[in-house]
Amino acid sequence: MPSRTLEFEGCVNFRDLGGYRTADGRSVAWRRLFRADGLNKLTPVDLVQLTELGLTTVIDLRTTDEAEQRGSFPVEEFPVRYVALPLTDVLPATEELPEWKEAAYVATRYGAMVSEGGPILTRAIDVLASAGALPAVVHCSAGKDRTGVLSALVLAFLGVPDETIVADYALSAAAMERLLERLKAEYPEAVDEVQRYAPAILHVVPETMEQFLAALRLEYGDYDHLAAALEVTESVEHLRRTLLVDA
Repeated sequence: MPSRTLEFEGCVNFRDLGGYRTADGRSVAWRRLFRADGLNKLTPVDLVQLTELGLTTVIDLRTTDEAEQRGSFPVEEFPVRYVALPLTDVLPATEELPEWKEAAYVATRYGAMVSEGGPILTRAIDVLASAGALPAVVHCSAGKDRTGVLSALVLAFLGVPDETIVADYALSAAAMERLLERLKAEYPEAVDEVQRYAPAILHVVPETMEQFLAALRLEYGDYDHLAAALEVTESVEHLRRTLLVDA
């Protein structure tokens, strides 16, 4: 069985969404769809690995400021279809950070990403379903919140059970410890500021995704109705045809 977590020198939370079983007994194909944290520090060795994966599409969910300040995927060195789709306009304000230790608060913020960022999510799913888009990776800065929301929706639309989606989300916990240490090393002059963001960075608990998915079901009834609300029903059908295989 392929490894779910892929090791890269320039990022810490690059994972395969393949291998998950669906409610109808099929499974998501391996090495077709990935999720990740920031991809702006990839090394030549990393690019070789991406070549081996055959990566063709990168969807960047970060804010415009993040992309401008930190840099983006090195399209000049590794030509891909790069699509910038900021799922939120700004990062959490400093005064909000203590709240990011509470599952209910974070789940509410995820819900807001769906209600307020619907057009962006629609565009992202349409891109993934477009011809030649796969293999693709979706990413933000940490690879757990914005990326977690889009990854959860895609898996849900494919028919992956909620408990599996929750388990996939929780896999980011270990990576967040590595990310925090990397940020401290990269910004030694701003360790105090990094520490202030630590609660938002480190908070990855199953209850957050459980409450988020429960809220979606309460509001939309089921994921087919959510797909209809986002106007991605046709794209979801295409993803099911291209990503699902017999187990």
